[in-house]
Amino acid sequence: MKFQVVILAAGKGKRMNSDLPKVLHPLAGRPLLSHVIATARALAPERICVVHGHGGEQVRAAMAGADLRFALQEPQLGTGHAVQQALPQLGDAEQTLVLYGDVPLVRAETLRGLLDAAGKGVAILTAELADPAGYGRILRNRQKKVTGIVEQKDATAAQRKIREINTGIMVLPTAKLKQWLPKLRNKNAQNEYYLTDLVALAVKDRAAVTGIKVADAGETEGVNSRVQLAQLERMFQSRLALRLLEAGVTLDDPARIDIRGELSCGRDVRIDVGCVFEGKVSLADGVSVGANCMLKDIAIGAGTRIEPFCHLDSATVGAGARIGPYARIRPGTELADEVHIGNFVEVKASTLGHGSKANHLAYVGDSTVGRDVNIGAGTITCNYDGANKHRTVIEDNVHIGSDVQLVAPVRVARGTTVGAGTTVWQDTAPDGLVINPKRQEQRGDWQRPRKSPKK
Repeated sequence: MKFQVVILAAGKGKRMNSDLPKVLHPLAGRPLLSHVIATARALAPERICVVHGHGGEQVRAAMAGADLRFALQEPQLGTGHAVQQALPQLGDAEQTLVLYGDVPLVRAETLRGLLDAAGKGVAILTAELADPAGYGRILRNRQKKVTGIVEQKDATAAQRKIREINTGIMVLPTAKLKQWLPKLRNKNAQNEYYLTDLVALAVKDRAAVTGIKVADAGETEGVNSRVQLAQLERMFQSRLALRLLEAGVTLDDPARIDIRGELSCGRDVRIDVGCVFEGKVSLADGVSVGANCMLKDIAIGAGTRIEPFCHLDSATVGAGARIGPYARIRPGTELADEVHIGNFVEVKASTLGHGSKANHLAYVGDSTVGRDVNIGAGTITCNYDGANKHRTVIEDNVHIGSDVQLVAPVRVARGTTVGAGTTVWQDTAPDGLVINPKRQEQRGDWQRPRKSPKK
């Protein structure tokens, strides 16, 4: 069956207390609306129309896509009025699915079931809540058929006891939708045009109305405040953590992980508490990630160990490597197999060959480092002259002592040993020792300065 999607995203979100449109607030690193659009796309509809209002230009800019159409709702006069604004952007697909830009967790499988249940009629996604306060109630007759929806503010005392609520998500026959929308009236407590009133019109028109109760009510929870956004964040992360556990990943505490993108894991991967994954992250077999690490857009090879408190961004790390603790790997870095990057070491836009090491307090920037190189503590590549960046090349089997400065552009030839405290500003010859001549003096008559006594 051909269908199209309308996503209602015009609300200001006053309770968010923010200048950012509500649907652009992030959930798992992506705007709320982005999640809804991704789910809609997974269903392969003929068209997707986003109805925006407050911050419309921001919404359009953030959600640009060749398959998206936009409609402006100004002023906001209710959900029925919002769908009316979308009509000029819709085609003649047999069914129209209505979603909400602030309801990000509904699953594509749930929506496919709703579309199948609708047939040529109306299908409403409902949920049963222990506390239904604030929601519209589903009205059914003695035969359990849906006869209408009543909003909380318009409900009688008896109706407010009903626990089955309207989630707002529904499928409507497009031809009938175009006939019913002009018949909506705003004679209610909100003085708004309710989309839910279409159900009564459908019943009056003898159209089939089916209510499908969602198995997990959490799928249909929306965001109206930062408290609710935080709650949905943990719910979303809990889902992702469960998938990882089921796939064989060890999570030391499933409640303390944040995935803000796409995380793929091989076999026997272990992730400690407090780790954050952004963008596209790949962890191969046997990778271990220590506590409180941040990994963004990075691929980690098999058996590599990331110690606690490391920050890795837009890089690749080979197999059997050791990183950290307290290491920073910046964009453009490529670390080969069995590389060791130790505590308080920063690597930026550099490649390190197989087995090379920088174990302590070093900075390696804009460098090409060969195999089996040892970079001593306190060593830095001086890659910036105040105007331009320059590259350092360190060939295979170089040993660099502590507290060395490599002033780029410079090449350290294979097999070179650089003595501690040396400043290298000229290319070296292979297999030699490089030192800056120094003379150590000893003065026996020298007295260390002392503090004056306090008065």
